[in-house]
Amino acid sequence: MQLAGPHVWGPPADRAAAVAVLREAIELGINHIDTADFYGPHVTNQLIREALHPYRDDLTIVTKIGFLRGADQSWLPAAAPAQLRDAVHSNLKNLGLDALDVVNFRAPGLEGADGSSIGEALAVLAALKKDGLIRHIGLSNVNARQVAEAQQVTEIVCVQNHYNLVHRGDDALIDTLAAQGIAYVPFFPLGGFSPLQSGALSEVAAAMDANPMQVALAWLLQRAPNILVIPGTSSVAHLRENVAAGGLRLDASALQALNAL
Repeated sequence: MQLAGPHVWGPPADRAAAVAVLREAIELGINHIDTADFYGPHVTNQLIREALHPYRDDLTIVTKIGFLRGADQSWLPAAAPAQLRDAVHSNLKNLGLDALDVVNFRAPGLEGADGSSIGEALAVLAALKKDGLIRHIGLSNVNARQVAEAQQVTEIVCVQNHYNLVHRGDDALIDTLAAQGIAYVPFFPLGGFSPLQSGALSEVAAAMDANPMQVALAWLLQRAPNILVIPGTSSVAHLRENVAAGGLRLDASALQALNAL
């Protein structure tokens, strides 16, 4: 998301730097990239293709559909069957793929899940999966009822929702998905456009000789075995800091302090 221009619109100011971030991620062992063709729009997928195509066999690229960008940079729901099919083909084209590893249906609601029925949209994705254009299907911006509805239509391999150290509305859903062996992928794991700030978080970070954002990522990774983190960045240095968070281990006292937030 951060590889496109300001407000996730247009090209980055430094295209070479964006390409360098993607290539460094692969060198560091990252094998899961989250994207969407409405980032830019099209910009992020085209950067991924430029930097990484032909892709390594162990790389999983997860994209999402269900929204479009208006000419005024607005985010517009786009879940009609024809729109979903067009979005899949646009992702295929811009990523340079014959089939998409995982497609998340980004359900309506700009301030969180609105609870509306998503069965029709999932039926479209299931048909595209049957046609061989999609390998796996996931969900984004959904509640537990919507997950259950989707599972009546097709297999769901991942759920991507807003969740982080101080935004924990999905605690029960995470545990339910873990029991089912379904990945949970928190977006805005570091707070999104308003980075996480907490005295307790800073204190734990100082004691561990780490920075607060690294500790926030480490907390997520220890929260449940099914959590995959997708912190965005446009900087190689920041990317390396994020990856280093995977090596942090929070002890009982640190977890107690952070869980109390």
